[in-house]
Amino acid sequence: MTARLVRVALAAVLMLLSARVSVAEAHAVLVKSSPARRATLAISPSRVELTFNERLEPAYSTLSVWADQVRVDDGKIVVGPEDPRKLSVGVPPLKKGGYSVKYRVLSVDGHLVEGTFPFDVRPRP
Repeated sequence: MTARLVRVALAAVLMLLSARVSVAEAHAVLVKSSPARRATLAISPSRVELTFNERLEPAYSTLSVWADQVRVDDGKIVVGPEDPRKLSVGVPPLKKGGYSVKYRVLSVDGHLVEGTFPFDVRPRP
């Protein structure tokens, strides 16, 4: 009976440790963006919005839009009050050309994630 109790206790400890490891490895993942990664738009967006799979920490989440190493967004970064998984920033009317979206977010579980992706504005003639 004692050996069986030790095996059950050991199995329970291993299950708890493996569950803790999987939670510790979780982090915010970009699941949607508007504009989409590598999109070509006929009309300039008024905002760039990113949606992640986890809630974001507003004080430590940034988002910017760049054209030829010049920042072009309005600097008013918002973590969605109605959905704390959304991060957005306004942009003025963008001219024809290529743009880069750069983000750095801290999810509420403490993991920092950063990335960048391009999009183009190509008005139709």
